[in-house]
Amino acid sequence: MRTNQFKQVDWIRTASVYEVNIRQYTPEGTLVAFLPELVRLRDMGIQILWFMPLTPISQKNRKGILGSPYACSDYTAINPEFGTAANFTDLVIQAHSMGFKVIIDWVANHTGWDHVWTIEHPDYYKRDPVTHDFKMASGMEDIIELDYQHPGLREAMIKAMQYWVSRFDIDGFRCDLASWVEADFWLQARAVLEKTKPLFWLGEFDPLEAPAYLESFDAAYTWTWMHKTADFYSGKTNLETLKTILHQYGEICSNGNMPLWFTSNHDENSWNGTEYEKYGKMTRSLAVFSFTWNGLPLVYSGQEAPNTKRLEFFEKDTIAWGNSFTLHEFYKILLSLKKRNPALQGGDKNSHIYELEIPVNMQCLGYSRKCGKDEILVLLNWGNERISLQPDTSLFSCTWYDVFEGREVQFSAGKDIELEPWEFLVLEKYT
Repeated sequence: MRTNQFKQVDWIRTASVYEVNIRQYTPEGTLVAFLPELVRLRDMGIQILWFMPLTPISQKNRKGILGSPYACSDYTAINPEFGTAANFTDLVIQAHSMGFKVIIDWVANHTGWDHVWTIEHPDYYKRDPVTHDFKMASGMEDIIELDYQHPGLREAMIKAMQYWVSRFDIDGFRCDLASWVEADFWLQARAVLEKTKPLFWLGEFDPLEAPAYLESFDAAYTWTWMHKTADFYSGKTNLETLKTILHQYGEICSNGNMPLWFTSNHDENSWNGTEYEKYGKMTRSLAVFSFTWNGLPLVYSGQEAPNTKRLEFFEKDTIAWGNSFTLHEFYKILLSLKKRNPALQGGDKNSHIYELEIPVNMQCLGYSRKCGKDEILVLLNWGNERISLQPDTSLFSCTWYDVFEGREVQFSAGKDIELEPWEFLVLEKYT
């Protein structure tokens, strides 16, 4: 659980995160080519742009033709595949002028085999007791592990992170495999870096598995939820299990930390399948959940298209955008709602979740979010059967607005709420 050691930036409360896969975003795969997309993303309502690693990729033991962006060869340089430092400077300036915040992926646990430190500071690395060579990361032969018992490494890593804050004025970090690095390093790094400016810290770890890391990070991954919802759709678990997991996240993230909800990201899309492969008819409903439950929603590059193919990880494989952004308006509605309605503020102790009582034979998750007079009502039919629900009488006295249908809704006694299989309903209370 987080302490009061670090103050969170206030702009994350109403924010969303958009993961930018520069390599696959455009045919060119460059920062310059991505720049025009800012207008569309701003119209959609995105606030935080997370760029996958921008650093150069190691040549030695490289996978595929282009290699993994997570096999860094220099922490203080730009991958020439993507462009130049000047290109990134221009992008950040333009993004800031449009109201975006910019965070970058930071890979602190490991580097590629020919990182500049392997020559300049080989003592920064762990050694394999058998080969006496650098220690290869488990199951990933293109990367080698750093040794955080070495104080020089810690200082050098923090200095490298400081470079991006000072040189490019970024607004935070998404920290790759954060729990693979000693927890006290992140405390040390954040204490130093925030002397320059307040930053947003997103950690790739599940708080149910590594709760100690919540002390350093503002938001963390909900891997358990992501896996169990996939199990639910395939019939391997039940709704009560999902509710139990939600309660666990609520308890452990009760002091301002925010769970990051997602249905896709670069790892899941490439290695385990698209959201449509994993969730099928449940896909959009899960997106609605991600934006309306307490926490921070993530949108991955291409979800607004929607992209329905697995993207190659080590090769050039441009997103299949098609001729229109079919889900642009869908995400725009959710993003606008989260930003404007206080009831949906993440990590706000004044915003409360109330689960609705729904018959156990119905595969439906229902809840309201309240903050003072503001309220959102959400119903998610997570089953193959059409359902009819009798609304609580407390809902009769006010007028609601259906955010997707764009119409007023008033409940009355004896009139059921009906939901088709996998359908969802999101209502905003008029105040």
